Amino acid sequence: MGKTEDSGAQERPKWDNKIQYLLTCIGFAVGLGNVWRFPYLCQIYGGGAFLIPYLIALVFQGIPLLYLELAIGQRLRLGSIGVWNSISPLLGGVGIASMIVSFLVSIFYNTILAWVLWYFFHSFQNPLPWSQCPINESRTGYDEECQKSTPVNYFWYRETLNITPDIEISGSLQWWMVVCLASAWCVVFICFIKGIESMGKAVYVTATFPYLVLTIFLIRALTLPGATDGLLYLFTPDWNILMDPRVWLDAATQIFFSLSLAFGGLIAFSSYNPERNNCERDAVVVGVINSATSLYASISIFSILGFKATSALNSCRTENILALTNHFHISDQNITLENYDKWVEYLDTTYPHEVASLQLRVCELQRFLDQSASGTGLAFIAFTEAVLEMPGSQVWAVLFFVMLFSLGLSSMFGNIEGVLTPIKDLKLLPKWIPLEAVTAAICLLSFLISLIFTLGSGNYWVEVFNSYVGSVPLLIIAFFEIIGVIYVHGMKNFSEDIYFMTGSKPNIYWKACWMVISPLMLAVVLVAYVIVQAEKHPTYPAWDPSYELFPETDVRPYPDWVFAIIILLSTVPVIPIPLVALYRLICRRRVSSARTEPNPYSNDGFEIETQ
Repeated sequence: MGKTEDSGAQERPKWDNKIQYLLTCIGFAVGLGNVWRFPYLCQIYGGGAFLIPYLIALVFQGIPLLYLELAIGQRLRLGSIGVWNSISPLLGGVGIASMIVSFLVSIFYNTILAWVLWYFFHSFQNPLPWSQCPINESRTGYDEECQKSTPVNYFWYRETLNITPDIEISGSLQWWMVVCLASAWCVVFICFIKGIESMGKAVYVTATFPYLVLTIFLIRALTLPGATDGLLYLFTPDWNILMDPRVWLDAATQIFFSLSLAFGGLIAFSSYNPERNNCERDAVVVGVINSATSLYASISIFSILGFKATSALNSCRTENILALTNHFHISDQNITLENYDKWVEYLDTTYPHEVASLQLRVCELQRFLDQSASGTGLAFIAFTEAVLEMPGSQVWAVLFFVMLFSLGLSSMFGNIEGVLTPIKDLKLLPKWIPLEAVTAAICLLSFLISLIFTLGSGNYWVEVFNSYVGSVPLLIIAFFEIIGVIYVHGMKNFSEDIYFMTGSKPNIYWKACWMVISPLMLAVVLVAYVIVQAEKHPTYPAWDPSYELFPETDVRPYPDWVFAIIILLSTVPVIPIPLVALYRLICRRRVSSARTEPNPYSNDGFEIETQ
């Protein structure tokens, strides 16, 4: 794959040890999606049945692509732009596309960390601020919006986001979010101030601490009532759901995004390795640990959500018991949670009309378990509500948000590295500018752009970026990566490179995946994803207190101008791929046409042999 220059190899930083490198890769791959996206997909797609398409996607798409990225970065010892320019100048746009996606993802991803910090700072209060409604302005009762919804919803939508009822209403900058966002970027800068030297030290904490917290949560959750119901709900397979093609599509995209492929961060991290290192083993270790973490997190999360559902069921039944006791003048303590079903059955048989007139709430455990949530809905609403029911709720809230911050921070390392390394490798800036100044400039620019996410409509824009920046562009980049290495550089040359690094050539499994299975799966997923997205106009859930079905969110179509921005976010990052290829072809043609025959009537047409 071309030889690295000795001078460049000597100047390039190195990891202190192999553990530091693996922890950094694992920290980048294992992110917030493992905790709040994977459990949600398991929940809505037939529990344990979802693991089948997920594991197939991991084996035939995820790990082969991960191995390919780690191998080319380690062999060439360059960032994403340098790697693709070395393979072929026509592929230089692939690295630029990766850098753009990493930059766009980092600006909204760190906004989520700002929200986490806000909740973390409030988790030390007793009682927790999302446990009760605030007094209204006239101090005559509780806030009306809070009473119509719940204290948890109110704290998230009003106290945290101060959200506008529509994406077209921007609102003003929320100063408390600006402070939290600045704090989050300061933390990223401090961890990155010395490049991989300082970041490598930080990952010892950020990559390992989430596992400690998940274990503590799991041990505590398994002792709570209802934990078993949550786990049964998670793992009971619904095999019929596998007939739905959307399940396979979501499994393929989840494993792809979960491993953080095509961002350029993994290529940059592996470029700091010595050339002779077993990158095959590294890829398998990182891929398996990433997926195992998703499963491990699901067990902890659903144990707690099972407890939450049981608490909601008991509250529902308690309300009904009070209504029945008052109406039928039954002595207190006669109807209990344990004998509730028998009493309701008896009264419904004996006095059916009177029971019907009471309009009792429907109290079914399955109904409460079905209230699925993902992303911010799981972290800032469902989970915070569950924490309220746990003894010592402040401790669990602090642990949970520190864990989320650690997960997000270690993923941010990869996103920022995917921007900084290409800038260094391209030598765009003079050597006298220190790395700290470049890092500070990138962080400051990112902070200023991400201020749009601290507006009243900021949450809507985070959803737009989350849904469209890291979807189609990454699939296109990955497709060109695998085509570039296997069909431009050549499978034979790539095998020789791997033999040089690991001491053994890739087996038939790797070759089959790289040459046929992985590019075919990527192409199918990309086309299917675009078709699914194009079938309907994109919508967003608006939090509008004037909505007639409030506190349900009002699902609205995006305005045309927002839809245009969505198309731009999905296409602009990958435009450098054809543009760079076209530019290089034009330059090549100009050079070839400039090579004319020497003029025999001019002295310039003759060359002295000794020159």
